[in-house]
Amino acid sequence: MGEVHAEPYLLVVGVLLIASLVVSRLGGRLGIPGLLLFLGVGMVAGSDGLGIQFHDYALAQTLGIVALCFILFQGGLDTSWAHTRPVVRRGLSLATVGVLVTAGVMATFVHLAFGWPWLTAWLLGAVVSSTDASAVFSVLKERALGLKGDVAPLLEFESGGNDPMAVFLTVGLLELIGHPGMGVLEIVPLFLREMLLGALLGVLLGRAALWLLNRLQLQFEGLYSVLSLALALTIFSGTAVLGGSGFLAIYIAGVILGNADFIHKRSLISFHDGLSWLMQVAMFLTLGLLVNPRELLPTAGLALACALMLVFVARPLSVYLSLARARMPLNEKSMVAWVGLRGAVPIVLATFPLLAGVPEAQTLFNIVFFIVLTSVLLQGTTLGLVARWLGVRQALPLRTAYPITYTPTGQGKGGMVEVDVRGGSEADGARIVDLHLPPEALVILIHRAGEFLIPKGATELQAGDSVLVLAQAGDLGDVRHKLGGEVRPGQLP
Repeated sequence: MGEVHAEPYLLVVGVLLIASLVVSRLGGRLGIPGLLLFLGVGMVAGSDGLGIQFHDYALAQTLGIVALCFILFQGGLDTSWAHTRPVVRRGLSLATVGVLVTAGVMATFVHLAFGWPWLTAWLLGAVVSSTDASAVFSVLKERALGLKGDVAPLLEFESGGNDPMAVFLTVGLLELIGHPGMGVLEIVPLFLREMLLGALLGVLLGRAALWLLNRLQLQFEGLYSVLSLALALTIFSGTAVLGGSGFLAIYIAGVILGNADFIHKRSLISFHDGLSWLMQVAMFLTLGLLVNPRELLPTAGLALACALMLVFVARPLSVYLSLARARMPLNEKSMVAWVGLRGAVPIVLATFPLLAGVPEAQTLFNIVFFIVLTSVLLQGTTLGLVARWLGVRQALPLRTAYPITYTPTGQGKGGMVEVDVRGGSEADGARIVDLHLPPEALVILIHRAGEFLIPKGATELQAGDSVLVLAQAGDLGDVRHKLGGEVRPGQLP
């Protein structure tokens, strides 16, 4: 038996990852979404390009599911509950009613226009029905795109919350196709069980993870990254094994952790941010390798028609119907309708029919891939333009990168906060010593006109200063009053 050498495979993986990052950097200057370029690198390296043969749909599906687990977890960690709570009802409507409307419109179109059987048409609609958390999160971050009103938190909540619905619809329709005598109403109890159990276990296991992170005193800081990784996998897979939605549970657990205080929080969030990007790059590369561009050409006309129907009819209709009773300006609803990016999730879901042996599954997969390419290219490249045209674009607040690191130990209830000094406030022109800040509040650093100042008692503050303060939680109100600014978490590396 010949010896198997891992080095050539590792070399290929390393080169593809480096190529993806280099190309994404160049593409960023041209306004091309990185996700599209990751797919492109995979396609160029594939069987119709450089000749890398990869046709393992089961492996691609497994990788995609694992990647989505960590992407949704990171999305939850980045979700501010204070900003999200006002849009929860609207987000749930988009994640349920919106998904059903999108799937229904697409199914009706494909059935009437191209004669597909109803169940197969519904399967296509279900696969492309959810917006992609990885696509939405990454494009918004990549473009540093600030959106007015409730648009950004609504989009993020929707993209994190509608994946479980799309997964359930896809799996449920595969059951109906595989068991012709099965009634549609028979899957309703399964849906309720998955969603309710997923939500319940997400809350319970998220709180348990928070307790464990703060109570388990590990010897080395690096072990906390291993612990958080293990907790994410356990929450996701444990919920799925018990019959709940692992995708919903891991997102909720991420939200709970992201809005609580726990030891080494900043370093763990940074770790999961890097892991999330690795998962995105690996997932899109793999899916790009999986596709043969020559196979896309025969279905290009059908796929383009489906893509245009999804972008210009199904998505807007689903948003306007879901938000019909919401008190939300029309321009904000229209922006939500446009940012319905489809990414890796539909492609991963399209592998389910292939592995289930559904007729026309390969055609469905190629159509879905084409739809994703069209969505990311058309919607991803025009987000800024459409936001400006609709009047919902706004500048993101600049985040100061301080030359110091602060890591909470979990022993105290204080924290590092950044306060902007307002003009005309008590602090404007006053010495620090004359402000009589709380005894346990310590001014650590001042950021002024691009420079950092080491403060002393006699240092005079000026309007526009960003002041980094170490204070107890109960003193934050007094600190804000004295400095006349808004308290926000210090942006430390």
